[in-house]
Amino acid sequence: MTATLDSAPSTTQLSAGVSTAAVPPPCRRAVRRGAFLIGRGMWKSAAIGLFLLLWEFGPNHLLDGQTRVFLPPLHEDLQAAWRLIQNGQLTSDVKASLTRSVVGFGVAVLTAIPLGLLIGWYRPVESFLSPLLEVFRNTAALALLPVFTLLLGIGETSKIAIVAYASFFPILLNTVLGVKTVDPLLVRAARTLGLSSPSLFAKVILPSAVPTIFTGIRMAATSSIVVLIAAEMVGAKAGLGFEIVSAQSSFQIPDMYAAILATSILGVAVNYGFVRLERHFSRWRTGAALAR
Repeated sequence: MTATLDSAPSTTQLSAGVSTAAVPPPCRRAVRRGAFLIGRGMWKSAAIGLFLLLWEFGPNHLLDGQTRVFLPPLHEDLQAAWRLIQNGQLTSDVKASLTRSVVGFGVAVLTAIPLGLLIGWYRPVESFLSPLLEVFRNTAALALLPVFTLLLGIGETSKIAIVAYASFFPILLNTVLGVKTVDPLLVRAARTLGLSSPSLFAKVILPSAVPTIFTGIRMAATSSIVVLIAAEMVGAKAGLGFEIVSAQSSFQIPDMYAAILATSILGVAVNYGFVRLERHFSRWRTGAALAR
């Protein structure tokens, strides 16, 4: 009887065995994956964190008094941004910049995609328009800003036009590339099945070119904001570019950095949104590649 009791496992041993062996493998894999994702996120954000720390403590410890005036610590810039948000000035500037950017970007999308499909599919059109498009493609948008200002004035039209011009060529070139890289076997199979030209475009060419087109749209969206900010620095009465120049000329340095921060956040948000859209519309291509 004593030997039997001695050989029976204790409660502590049972609990230890349960804690190590009773955890199902899927739970362990989930814990490992969660730890991996957290570590990867911390590593990716480490550079930004170090930059923000340098921005906060660098001006006070690494710069002299005169230079520090032109580079205030981060908390002063954030306080200025919060003040501009509370009085509505920063919100109105962001709204003005977004309105111009969206209108110009929309004009570029509506014109560049149909023209890109036409150039990519019909060789005579490509050979006719390519020399002219190459000339304008290699002409910087900001170099034409005085021309747009002289022809269209310093109002909204010139700024929307310069945004449309800057956004047009990334979308156009990627649309042409997307059409040219469609699998010829798909086109041949569609023609064998008797698809008409409109059906071929709608069911084969356009779906195959969508990922490449969205790459151009994403590039154009970010470049449109950059060009717009530069355009707003000349002859605008509202917008983030106007706020940056106005704060700099009136020596309100924290307000200037607040507008720059808002511009950066806006650009990152726009790029992230279009990356998500690009992944959504390219999901079928990833599945097809895995199926192979």
